[in-house]
Amino acid sequence: MRTDDLIKALDADARSTAMPLGSAWWIGAGVATVIAAVVFWLAIGPRTDIATAMQTMRFLAKFVFTTALAVSAFALIRALSTPGASTSRAAARMIAAPLLVAVAVVLELFAVPSTEWGTRLIGSNLVICLTFIPLIGIGPLAVFLAVLRYGAPTRPVLAGTVAGLLAGGLAATFYAAHCFDDSPLFVATWYTIAIAILAALGALGARLFVRW
Repeated sequence: MRTDDLIKALDADARSTAMPLGSAWWIGAGVATVIAAVVFWLAIGPRTDIATAMQTMRFLAKFVFTTALAVSAFALIRALSTPGASTSRAAARMIAAPLLVAVAVVLELFAVPSTEWGTRLIGSNLVICLTFIPLIGIGPLAVFLAVLRYGAPTRPVLAGTVAGLLAGGLAATFYAAHCFDDSPLFVATWYTIAIAILAALGALGARLFVRW
């Protein structure tokens, strides 16, 4: 057998036995969720009045925001990790989470006296939010970067940034169950900054470890 034929045969065999990238992403998402859940429960856990809070729209709205970010980022990162895949539709859907938050902020500004805006913006858990969303999300981010290495992203830094957004959306979803600040003003500001930290770490991690 000629060398070229041997290389082609080995490549074909590797492709036939390797896990499909789509399956790798779903497994990675499952592992990341378990990691986030464990860190959340061991570190802070849900708020003490969660049963009462779940009856309010402002509390539930936080999960709408964070889940929308996680779902849209998951769709985009799967496309970014596959060479030649179209990313335009998935990228357009990324606007959903910030748009929902923006609408909620506008509604709150109309509903709440301006004298209370500052109090609701600062809240009572600012430092905890900026600490625990990155803490809960760092493990999932490592998982997502590992799956990116398994794929073949042609824009690794962008893919790493989206991995950070995905990890941030997942972490923020868990953290929202602990957070006593339900104001959209608080969420729009401090959740966004905490998630941006993970996005920056994702971009750096991809630059260092996902390049090929």
